[in-house]
Amino acid sequence: MKNDLLAKIKGKPNIAIAVSGGVDSLTLATYSHRFFCGEVTMYHALSPAVPPQATERAMRLSQKEQWKLKIIDAYEFKDENYLNNPINRCFYCKSNLYGTISKATNHQIFSGANTDDLKEFRPGLTAAQKHGVRHPFVEAGMGKEAVRALARELGLADIADIPSSPCLSSRVETGIVIDSTVLQLINRAELMINKLVQAKTVRCRVRSDGVYIELDSNSMANLTDELKAVLSEQTKTLFLASGFKYKVEFANYKVGSAFLN
Repeated sequence: MKNDLLAKIKGKPNIAIAVSGGVDSLTLATYSHRFFCGEVTMYHALSPAVPPQATERAMRLSQKEQWKLKIIDAYEFKDENYLNNPINRCFYCKSNLYGTISKATNHQIFSGANTDDLKEFRPGLTAAQKHGVRHPFVEAGMGKEAVRALARELGLADIADIPSSPCLSSRVETGIVIDSTVLQLINRAELMINKLVQAKTVRCRVRSDGVYIELDSNSMANLTDELKAVLSEQTKTLFLASGFKYKVEFANYKVGSAFLN
């Protein structure tokens, strides 16, 4: 499969890789940097929607692997179409990202999308097509587990086990305007919850009727009433300190549960 992947990234003298800080893009960046013969430049966008820990991972691995990494602002927070948070918000996010990278380079842009992404609602893939972005993992027939296996083979054991975590804006219900302060609170809440629960999956969703703490089914089943009360109170206090008064509810994790048609 590694040979299949290498075949997919050949044919261009230079490439640009959009690096979010998740396992897919970090693995693609590492693999391409080590095995691609031409110049490889990584682009990471600083944004309120990108968790600081994702940026830290990208920068840390960049230093370790000696990538050529460029930090950019994709300016999606100046795009009213994005901020209004429609059902296809991701299209506007990725349009801004790929548009910004395209202005910075004429190199072929690659993304870390894998075949599992094709099974979900991903408007960003439409934006990628519009900008001629290629997805080597998809072209090589690699899903998430294959990407994780490749990460381990590359010696990126700590990266391989990173839980999937879409941008923070994906936690905000469709139609609720994206607010950078709320995104910071969402990230802080998830870090706090994960520290107390150590769940496989944690999502803090902001919906029209309150904040929902979503956990994977096993973690939710093992959650005691006492711990629920603690999580609820701490989450409520966290948001209230910044002027956001929400009730807190619990639910089993569901992919894309913040999207409303």
